[in-house]
Amino acid sequence: MPTLSAMRYVQKIKNIFKCLLIVPVAVLCLLYFTSSWRIFIGWIPMEKCTLESGKMLALDVGVDASLDLMSRYDVQTCTTWKAPVIWEGVFDPVLYDQAHKQKGSNVALTVFAVGRYLDAYLGTFLNSSERHFMLGLPVTYYVFTDLPEKVPKMTLGPQRSLKVITVQKYSRWQDISMMRMKTLSDIIESDIRHHHTHIFCFDVDQIFTGRFGSEALGDLVALLHAHFYHLPQKLFTYDRNPKSKAYMESGDFYYHAAVFGGSCNGVKALTEFCYQSIIEDKQNNVEALWHDESHLNKYLWLHKPSRVLSPEYCWDPSIGYRSDIKVSRLQWAPKHYDTLRTSQ
Repeated sequence: MPTLSAMRYVQKIKNIFKCLLIVPVAVLCLLYFTSSWRIFIGWIPMEKCTLESGKMLALDVGVDASLDLMSRYDVQTCTTWKAPVIWEGVFDPVLYDQAHKQKGSNVALTVFAVGRYLDAYLGTFLNSSERHFMLGLPVTYYVFTDLPEKVPKMTLGPQRSLKVITVQKYSRWQDISMMRMKTLSDIIESDIRHHHTHIFCFDVDQIFTGRFGSEALGDLVALLHAHFYHLPQKLFTYDRNPKSKAYMESGDFYYHAAVFGGSCNGVKALTEFCYQSIIEDKQNNVEALWHDESHLNKYLWLHKPSRVLSPEYCWDPSIGYRSDIKVSRLQWAPKHYDTLRTSQ
């Protein structure tokens, strides 16, 4: 008579064979038996760029003509509207730095550090940006906080400066996230547009780990979300609620609101759109699925970005190894939402 363990073994073998009989179920079994479902996602191929040369792009800046779009056969290096997608290996950093220095480009970096986020992340964010962000170009850090006295004192490099702007602290982190669009629009109009050619907006819970340079500068710059760039569009988490101004049936990519930028006019138009859409939703007692990120995705669907950054420019290490990520330039810091997003 077979032992209980032997019977269990036979039953397990039968179950495996059942999984292999039907392809969709077999895929689920594969996902189950692998150590992480993210491994499987990395196998899904991206669309490929159909342009043979950077000269065929709708040039965001002249130096884009030097991009080697065919150097990365494993990823998508241009969009259907002929904007570049910036990956390691497609650009020459020296050419971009020279071009932007000659043009007199200078950059405003904005970051919100409200409540406990200041203590948890701001010092590391600023120190890492001094080592990696737009080196060789003039940069001003605009730190928005409800605790200006706690902003760390820093020794900044040449042509670097820091401004601290006091902002209101909302009771919900969702409101902090959404209302930054109004604050950004106002500061661009009153200050940044008079002193800077470009602006980049960052979440504070990130760490620069490699070059984040002038190749990222353009008129309207969006970032591919690290968790979605291999997935089919039907799995993108757009807002599917028709009552929301962020409602989308389809789109191009899923963009991450942790990083966006562009010219002052380009970013001001984006932030004004998002703020007005958020206000209209509030008036209708609606809140978009992913708050300001949902509205940002809607804007970038209607107004195509002139430049798209690969997930190298905001990578989540928890995803694990991906062969197409040759370098990480900015990484998600460890999240502690259970403590950071509670009432303070």
